[in-house]
Amino acid sequence: MANSAINGILEKMTGKDKDYRYMATSDLLNELNKEGFKADADMEVKVSNTVLLQLEDAAGDVSGLAVKCLAPLVKKVSEDRVLEMTDKLCDRLVHGKDQHRDIASIAMKTIVSEVSTTAVAQRIVDSLTPQLIKGITSTGMSTEVKCECLDILCDVLHRFGHLMTTDHELLLSALLSQLSSNQASVRKKSISCIASLASSLSDDLLAKATVEVVQLLKNKGPKPELTRTNIQMIGALSRAVGYRFGPHLGDTVPLLINYCTSASEIDEELREYSLQALESFLLRCPRDICSYCDDILHLTLEFLSYDPNFTDNMEEDTDDETHEEEEDDESADEYSDDEDVSWKVRRAAAKCLAAIIVSRPEMLSKLYREACPKLIERFKEREENVKMDVFNTFIELLRQTGNVTKGQADINELSPLWLLKQEVPKIVKSINRQLREKSIKTKVGAFSVLKELVVVLPDCLADQIGSLISGIEKALNDKSSTSNLKIEALIFTRLVMASHSPSVFHPYIKALSSPVLSAVSERYYKVTAEALRVCGELVRVVRPSFQACNFDFKPYVHPIYNAILARLANQDQDQEVKECAISCMGLVISTFGDNLQKELPACLPVLVDRMGNEITRLTAVKAFAVIASSRLKIDLSCVLEHVFSELTAFLRKANRALRQATLGTLNSLVVAYGDRIGSSAYEVIIVELSALISDSDLHMTALALELCCTLMADKKSNQNVGLTVRYKVLPQALILVRSSLLQGQALQALQNFFACLVSSANTTFDVLLDSLLSSAKPSGQSGGLAKQALYSVAQCVAVLCLAAGDQKCAPTVEMLTGILRDDSIINSAKQHLALLCLGEIGRRKDLSLHAHIENIVIESFQSPFEEIKSAASYALGNIAVGNLSKYLPFILDQIDNQQKKQYLLLHSLKEVIARHSLDKAGQAEFQDTNIEKILNLLFNHCESDEEGVRNVVAECLGKIALIEPKKLVPALKLVNHEVDIE
Repeated sequence: MANSAINGILEKMTGKDKDYRYMATSDLLNELNKEGFKADADMEVKVSNTVLLQLEDAAGDVSGLAVKCLAPLVKKVSEDRVLEMTDKLCDRLVHGKDQHRDIASIAMKTIVSEVSTTAVAQRIVDSLTPQLIKGITSTGMSTEVKCECLDILCDVLHRFGHLMTTDHELLLSALLSQLSSNQASVRKKSISCIASLASSLSDDLLAKATVEVVQLLKNKGPKPELTRTNIQMIGALSRAVGYRFGPHLGDTVPLLINYCTSASEIDEELREYSLQALESFLLRCPRDICSYCDDILHLTLEFLSYDPNFTDNMEEDTDDETHEEEEDDESADEYSDDEDVSWKVRRAAAKCLAAIIVSRPEMLSKLYREACPKLIERFKEREENVKMDVFNTFIELLRQTGNVTKGQADINELSPLWLLKQEVPKIVKSINRQLREKSIKTKVGAFSVLKELVVVLPDCLADQIGSLISGIEKALNDKSSTSNLKIEALIFTRLVMASHSPSVFHPYIKALSSPVLSAVSERYYKVTAEALRVCGELVRVVRPSFQACNFDFKPYVHPIYNAILARLANQDQDQEVKECAISCMGLVISTFGDNLQKELPACLPVLVDRMGNEITRLTAVKAFAVIASSRLKIDLSCVLEHVFSELTAFLRKANRALRQATLGTLNSLVVAYGDRIGSSAYEVIIVELSALISDSDLHMTALALELCCTLMADKKSNQNVGLTVRYKVLPQALILVRSSLLQGQALQALQNFFACLVSSANTTFDVLLDSLLSSAKPSGQSGGLAKQALYSVAQCVAVLCLAAGDQKCAPTVEMLTGILRDDSIINSAKQHLALLCLGEIGRRKDLSLHAHIENIVIESFQSPFEEIKSAASYALGNIAVGNLSKYLPFILDQIDNQQKKQYLLLHSLKEVIARHSLDKAGQAEFQDTNIEKILNLLFNHCESDEEGVRNVVAECLGKIALIEPKKLVPALKLVNHEVDIE
């Protein structure tokens, strides 16, 4: 915008009309926010002066807009203008009128927060620091001015403390002097400033600050408020500098513990601040605090129940229902005193104990012996906020137990899990009392503890479920219950059902099912969704298997079905509820379908309808997969054709998760209902599958190939299906087998595909074998196949031969050995593939009927090509896997007698060992062979002159260690060889 227009805005900003000033300031703010705004030196001065003037505008909304103008203005004007504005604002702050001080402070904070370049920041720091120090330390300054200066200084130190190193000592002295101020607000803000400064202080200055504060604490001044301030300062320093405070713990920890134990009864804040500082030490200096952890633990346990103004004379709680009414009466007469702040000490102790739990996992067993009983006892805490902290501390103990014991199988008497298990009855007894309390917050906290307990120690509540049922019922049925409480109760119910044996709940199904089904009809969607998830677990509990059992599930079938159907049929509800209703109904039909035969014609079309809705189709597809997998063979005749057509269409969708779920569901449907589906539907599906087979998504490819195999297995006699697969899927499979990315599940699925295809109509073994071998031929455009692709082709050839039977396999082996006899260099690519194929076939089938095959393979060791030598070594090892008794002695003998072939033969031996180390079934056979002879042979070659031989020997020994470590270790001790074992 032209300068004339800006001048017009500035002129209006100084007008008499408040509305004009507001609109003009708004216009200026819009101009400043534009990227193209530029102003010359004179205009910069005018704009900055006008904005500063507006800050003192009598209209608050105008001055507020002026503050907003400062943020973009700082980035659009020169350094000199920014510095000038800062100086003027600082002068107003220190010497200006009281009514303008607040806005000046806000404006300065805005400038400090918006400065982004180091050069400007350095100039501002150099200018502001002396003025702010003067404003803080001058004797004539009011408390308000000091507080504002401390606020600004805190922001400056937080952002630019590292640029103020020359002033650090001066700043530290000025701020430490304010810790003895008579004004609490000044002391509090000084603590924040010193903490901000501490992060950039040198170790010497940090030590100086700490020593000075500690010395003041040791002197125990007459003013208790100053002692509290110094303790707060210690805590703030440790939080600010972290592990750097570690060297000072020797001076501070004993001092704080002493203050905690020796403070007077009326000085609760002193204890609170001391415990907060100790908590900070535990979290920030975990290495240096080690030696004090036991003392701090005993201190926190002592003050966890610190309540000098209240004595709990109540008898031990019981689980009698009559006690509930007595308890309610007593709660009305509980001690209450607004001046009692002892709860702050108990809360600080709980948080300090939580810090020990989080930072000292090695103390877990000790914590269970000493802290766990105390925490359980303190569940009866009378101050609700403190009770929540006690709950949270106990939850931290449970979580740490889960983290430390994750994956542990053995539970001994020193294990935290074993110690926790011993406390379960006490935990449940204490929690039950809390579930009878009136407070919603308390009940929510109690359920949170139970949830974590079930997660960490599944199946621990099998003997306690009966006592918890009334608490769950009350939480779900009570009119005073909030949605949050109902959600927590439902989540716990779901978790406990999922982690315990169904028979545990059978005596309580009637009591549980009623409130859960009522919750399904709740108005709040989160409660409804969680209730539906609980229903899913309820279905599994009610009928855990389809075998006869003592529990009669039939009375619960229709109530559960009707409650879920009401939600399923309702279109006007949250998506989460819709999805949960669909999933739950799929589970209900798959579990109770034989008892819902009359209802299915009405219910199944609703599920099909949900497949047509974009936001619910994925969930509906998964629900049909569950139904199709049911052992009840649910009658889907009324919707089967429609479901198949919908699912086939989904294979063309862009949504990957939908395509993935669709493939799984189609597979389940074909297995269960293939006899009711026409071959034309199969052909359409196969056409869609062909588009999904590529190396760009191997997981999807594997699922597509698996479905293809299922379709062929179900319709072996149908010529059209076989033809469609041959002409649509086979070309894609042959492209895929050439990919160097092919591996894992996709490679396994491709092998199964060829095995299935050779048995289907209109596709012969010879055609498939020729196609596979041809796919491995080098092409003019892309050259030869990658090594991984050749292995893939070889594996598919091997699986194809085995699927075709001996009549086809034997001639194929003869054909492959014939290629090896042709020593023409031109056929090197053929020989390479032939060796790999022989290895893969030999690994799966005994080839001893083919005379001298081992000699034919070993001849390839003479090849001039390294890849053929390697393939021959691989082939010999794998052929030996197919018949250990014949070929393993041959390999061992050759290693001893054929010095020149030793390296390749050792690789063959490594292949034998590796295959058997992975195959548990084959390990016994391998162990029965003369393993000592193998070890002796390997040890004899440990000191071979060839590094390659030594490396292969080490690899072989490493593989043997997986099979027979007990034999390997003594053998290693018998020889004075240093061998690297994998």
